[in-house]
Amino acid sequence: MALDRRLFLTTSLGAAAVAGFAACSASPGAPGSVAATPSSSALTEDERQKALNTPTNLVFWTWVPNITSQVELFTKQYPQIKVKVENVGQGADHYKKMRTVLKSGKGAPDVSQVELQYISSFTVTKNLLDLAPFGAAQLESQFSPWAWKQVVTGSNVWAVPQDGGPLGSLFREDIISQAGGNGEVGTWDDYYNLAKQVRSSTKSYLGCLSPNEAGIILGFLWAAGAKPFNYDGKQTVKVNLTDEASTKVMTYWQKLLKEDLLAVDAAWTDSWYQGLANGKYAGWLTAAWGPVFLQGTAGKTSGKWRAAKLPQWDAASNVSGNWGGSTNAVMNTSTNQIAAYELAKFINTNIDSTLMFANKQFFFPVTTATLTDPRYVDQKSDFFGGQQVNKLFAGIADTVDKDFGWLPYMDVVYSSFNDTIGKQIAAKGDLIAGMAAWEKALADYGTAQGFTVTK
Repeated sequence: MALDRRLFLTTSLGAAAVAGFAACSASPGAPGSVAATPSSSALTEDERQKALNTPTNLVFWTWVPNITSQVELFTKQYPQIKVKVENVGQGADHYKKMRTVLKSGKGAPDVSQVELQYISSFTVTKNLLDLAPFGAAQLESQFSPWAWKQVVTGSNVWAVPQDGGPLGSLFREDIISQAGGNGEVGTWDDYYNLAKQVRSSTKSYLGCLSPNEAGIILGFLWAAGAKPFNYDGKQTVKVNLTDEASTKVMTYWQKLLKEDLLAVDAAWTDSWYQGLANGKYAGWLTAAWGPVFLQGTAGKTSGKWRAAKLPQWDAASNVSGNWGGSTNAVMNTSTNQIAAYELAKFINTNIDSTLMFANKQFFFPVTTATLTDPRYVDQKSDFFGGQQVNKLFAGIADTVDKDFGWLPYMDVVYSSFNDTIGKQIAAKGDLIAGMAAWEKALADYGTAQGFTVTK
């Protein structure tokens, strides 16, 4: 794929970027024109039209490849608006640059890409514009419920969702058939039994649990109903990685590791890519962006893969988690807030634009219109034996738990993962102890930053 999913999904800001949150906060910028901001608590249609028909220059920071195609749809409809698209870096580089300019008060964009898990790290510093006065709450029905819940706090709307990553399962039908199994397992018990079959009768592992990828672990916790993190938008954070649901998940994975039923190669490395391509892994539990990513990684295995739902803890359940996804947020310092919001809204709700994201940039859509559009869901994939993979994951999107929160210092969540639970995964050691160490590191950090930490 054109976009490196490692950078897209597993960014690490660096602890220094988060230290001293209060020092990074910015106050709203002064309007650049009468059409820049609502004149009252709610935007009027006259104000909207005036802003869209007033010569305006916007700056949009995004790492999305070829997004100028979506922007051109917007500027064609609103020719008075000029948009400068800038890629200031991916992952850590993008966020570091954002914090630098927001702290300095100079050079911030009007609109910026922000991943779901990092929204709270910018609301705590008061850098994001509340889009509710601009009418953003009216967009709710256009998005998957879980995705919309990610961008709101109470009555505040902090961004417009762009893409997501509901969890499912990809598997090598040929290898699993050789083992006498079926990759479309219903429960995690079934997955365990299949892992034993595959390991005992082939040279493959059913999958790989990587010690450097917190995203999938959090996705597993999400799907199991765990609520490890929360931020109240003020001063209190919740850190709980040792609750019953989280312990159930990690006890399960420890059992498979102890029995040598999973590989533990580091994700996004040459050996990991080769494992997907050469059959070392007979499956990959991954997000909805995974199928297209896999085609670029293991092209020679075309036709051998299939996709299925995520295994369930209870055979009667049908629930998933999420791994990845991003939004477009308007900076509080923008002097053209109405036009900036309209840009973020347009490219993420206009059907031609969202279909471009889905079919050209291969982002998994979060708008209900795109998730039901035949031009997306009815596609058949030769790589997956003619299966309608998009339709499968569109159905999975409806099952993602809506209530999953984040900390306002997710960079520390990811960096401390590698030093705690990640080390235990790599050693096939005590995952429960690793989770306790991870929890302590995050709680201690929150306390040191002045947050009230609860469990």
